[in-house]
Amino acid sequence: MRRPSLRICVSLMVMAAVLVVAAPAAAQSEAFEYKLLATNKTSTMQKEMNEAAAAGFRFEAVMGGETAFGGKEAVVIMGRSRSADAKQQYKYLLLATQKTGTMQKELQAAGDEGFQYKDQTVFETTFGGKEVVCILERDLDAQPERWVYKLLATKKTGTMQKELSEVASEGFEFVGVTVSETSFGGKEVVTITRRKGH
Repeated sequence: MRRPSLRICVSLMVMAAVLVVAAPAAAQSEAFEYKLLATNKTSTMQKEMNEAAAAGFRFEAVMGGETAFGGKEAVVIMGRSRSADAKQQYKYLLLATQKTGTMQKELQAAGDEGFQYKDQTVFETTFGGKEVVCILERDLDAQPERWVYKLLATKKTGTMQKELSEVASEGFEFVGVTVSETSFGGKEVVTITRRKGH
């Protein structure tokens, strides 16, 4: 009886390795499903996000930009596990403003209610101009934790470096940054930091 050649043995080993790696990947892709939300109205986006959350979906990412057919839109991806119960566990809040001072106030109001920062982007609305958009999430099954937010906005990166160092010494951690053109501040670097409240 002829023994299999070395080349055949190596080929069989490679095929087996590929199958082992591919199987978990295929299983993982089948275990999740995603929902894409796109709108040119930030108020509509918050409503659609919470409707998706009611079906068990959770926020994954956001991006503002210009799509081929929709024009200037905010695009949100939400995902859920196929094996999980289709119930609402999370609630979402979308903040959008051209004034960084207003964003700071709204962020803190959300932090007082236990909302946690998830992501931010710049979104150019049809009527509102360029806005900084921030998405926050609250776990409905957990005891709400209070968060203290501090928003930093400046036209100079050197100034931002100094301000970040100052808030870091106060216990704040960086969570997100965007560069946007606001109505009153011009082109600004907008950074959001947070720390747990007492």
